[in-house]
Amino acid sequence: MRAPTASTGGRIATATAHLKKKKQYPFAIIFILPSLILYTLFVIVPTLGSVYLSFTSWNGISEDIRFIGFANFVEIWNSPRVHNALKNTLIMTISLVILENIAAIAMALMVDRIRWFKNLFRSIFYFPTLLSGIVMGFVWAMILNYNFGVVNKILDTVGLGSWAVDWLGDPQYAMLSIILSTVWKGAGYYMIIYLAGLQGIPADLSEAASIDGANGWQQFRYITFPLLAGSMTVCMVLSMISALKIFDQIAVMTDGGPGFATETLTYIIYKVGFGELRQGFGTALAMVLFVIILIITVIQVKILRKREVQY
Repeated sequence: MRAPTASTGGRIATATAHLKKKKQYPFAIIFILPSLILYTLFVIVPTLGSVYLSFTSWNGISEDIRFIGFANFVEIWNSPRVHNALKNTLIMTISLVILENIAAIAMALMVDRIRWFKNLFRSIFYFPTLLSGIVMGFVWAMILNYNFGVVNKILDTVGLGSWAVDWLGDPQYAMLSIILSTVWKGAGYYMIIYLAGLQGIPADLSEAASIDGANGWQQFRYITFPLLAGSMTVCMVLSMISALKIFDQIAVMTDGGPGFATETLTYIIYKVGFGELRQGFGTALAMVLFVIILIITVIQVKILRKREVQY
């Protein structure tokens, strides 16, 4: 009787492993099924329902759901109000992505290099992210209030009362106020991701660059910044998606005003769908926003992935 060869033994082992996997399939399905059912009921089915509603003139209350084809999307294409909301959304998104990531990197570098009270500073920087958008909006609405807000009071105290403005009531400053307050809230979250990236960079690289005569800025530019590309991809994608969906701060601080100065796509979806009882149009606009987020995210990830460095 011949002994089994190595190739025969390998085939037997592979077949045995495959048989074990087949026996485990029913158990895997049993564990996955509850989550799959919930995901289908609360995500997939509503999404498919929203796609259908985007082609109707439903008001959100009556049982009369009239199919109108692409009329909602044609109106979106031709609506000056939607164009203005899209412009505001893009301005806010670009500003938040840039400013939040710059602030987050600066805070991460500070926390990473500081020797004393490191955990204290990390907690201080991260604390604003624990506040809900509604609470943050109320806090900043009081801080920026024209009559009794802290900002104008400080300006008046130091003799710069002429600089006091209606931060939330003036179209020139309302958008800026929302952007800066959102950066204050969100930068701490991205700081944690960048901090993890900084702590993963080998210290030998900075030491070698220091020996070669590189100063702090050169070390950051040629070593730290390129090796943070992976963290930057994650942070920029997350901040972009968050900015495109911004709602709470606008609802509390400006209600889309003054006029339509701070009305974004997410806020116009709410105003049209629930305030003007045009759920069909609002749902169609939500579908458009979903496509915009999907396209921008895919492009952003492809561009950022190209500059990631392996070490």
